[in-house]
Parts: sequence; C-alpha cells; structure tokens
Amino acid sequence: MTGFARIDGAEDGFNWVWELRSVNSRSLDVRLRLPNGMDNIEAKIRNTVSERLSRGNISVSLTIQKPPSRQEVLINSEVLKQILDISTKLSEDHNVSPPNVDGLLAIRGVLEVRDKEESEQQKKQLEKAVFETFTKALDELIENRSAEGERLAVGIHRHLDDIGSLITQASSLDEAQPAVIVKRMREQINSLANELPALTEERLAQEAAILAVKGDIREELDRLSAHVEGGRELIKAGSPVGRKLDFLCQEFNRESNTVCSKSSALNLTRVGLQLKAAIERLREQIQNIE
Repeated sequence: MTGFARIDGAEDGFNWVWELRSVNSRSLDVRLRLPNGMDNIEAKIRNTVSERLSRGNISVSLTIQKPPSRQEVLINSEVLKQILDISTKLSEDHNVSPPNVDGLLAIRGVLEVRDKEESEQQKKQLEKAVFETFTKALDELIENRSAEGERLAVGIHRHLDDIGSLITQASSLDEAQPAVIVKRMREQINSLANELPALTEERLAQEAAILAVKGDIREELDRLSAHVEGGRELIKAGSPVGRKLDFLCQEFNRESNTVCSKSSALNLTRVGLQLKAAIERLREQIQNIE
C-alpha cells in the first residue's frame, strides 16, 4: 500500500527530518538513505520495519543539519603553500601582483570544514533521539497505509460482489441445472453406445463417469461461492491478508478455468469469461494491500 510520513526532530543543536514513503509491492523491500555517522542505526531501522510491515517498497530518508558549534574550519597548509609558491613565481616572472588574503581563501581546497569529533556518549545520545523520531514516523506511515487499506477494502468487497453475482448467474443457466445435465449425459452415453456397440458395460460405465465429471459445473460453482465468502472473512480479519488473498485469487482462477473448459454452451462460456475478467480485476486490487 502507498503512504507517506514526515517527522522533524531536534536534539542538542542538531535538527533532522525523517521522510518515509511506501509504494505497492508483493514483497517487502526497505531502502535507506542515511547521512554519514548514522550507520549504527541502520540494522535497527530495517528490523523495526520488517517487524511491523510485510509488503511494500519502503524508502527511508534522513537528513541532519548540524549546529555550527559542532564544525571547525581548517586551513590546508600544503595546498596554500603550493598556491603561494605559484603566486610568487608569477609575480617575479610576469610582474603580477600577488593575490590578497580574500582571494587566497576563496580558492577551492584552501579552507576545509570538518565536523568536530563527538564523544561516544554524545553519539549514542544523538542516535537514540534520531531513532525514537524514526519510530514516530513509522507509526504515521502505518496509520496512513491503514487508512488506504480501509478504502481498498471497499473496492475488494465490490469485486467479490461482482464475482458472486456472476456465480449466481451461471448457476441459474440451464447448463447448470441437474435435469439438463442428466439429460445431456444420457444423450452422450446413448450416442457413444450406438457408435461403439462393442463397448463392454464396464467400459461404458467408465465413460459415463468421465462424461458426468466433465459436464457438471456445480461443484466448481460451489467452491467459487465458498471462496467469495472466504475473501469477505479475510477482509474482516483486520490483519495483513495480502498473501492469503493472493492465494485465494489463484483458487478463483483455477475454478473459473475449469468452468470455461467444461462449458459447451455459448451462454455459460460468456459468463465464464466475464467471471475470469472479474477475478483479474480483484487480483489487480489485491496487489495494493498488505
């Protein structure tokens, strides 16, 4: 499911921002972008996300602004000496005025800004504060994903209703009525007996059993109806059910394929194809939930 969260934090002059984004995915993939010095919390972040989420591409970004008091400006003496040597030579050879101090300091590489070394206690204190803010951002992301999940559940119920209506429609067709099935099976058996009079009664009984299985779609329709109810129960569960619904869609497809393969009537074939299309719409919707 998709979602977004943004949380600001501050501690001892440091300011930071967490941004978390989630997009749809069948599995869980966590991508981190952390500044230097925050490597120690990477494993904790990954573990925390995997404990609370099971699907989605999760992007985690942290930016930190350090206070000026935690930075120092140094002069690169070696670079400065080389520049002064070159300036002196240019002045002697070409009567050029040497650069002033402002000009020297503006040259790239002369000045270096470095972070002051933090004590271990300061590092741990900052890491703790930053991680605590991350958990709040994750809470917000999960809340946003849950809100989207509720909206998606409405769509899934609608798709299940569509599938249920098509199952009812297929069940009402003549091709699904017991009397019609028996009549058609008798006609097929009689035709088979007339065309192959040498068939033994045992072989004829075997062929009749095969025809009965191939011609009766009631069992498939019953299982499809059970899957519809199963899907509704999963949505009510309130826990991550994306993988279970994935499996349910596979079962839907298996039964609908059997219905289409058994169909010998145009009306039933048409309903079977509509059923497959409705199942595909359900499958696409399910890819968006956890």
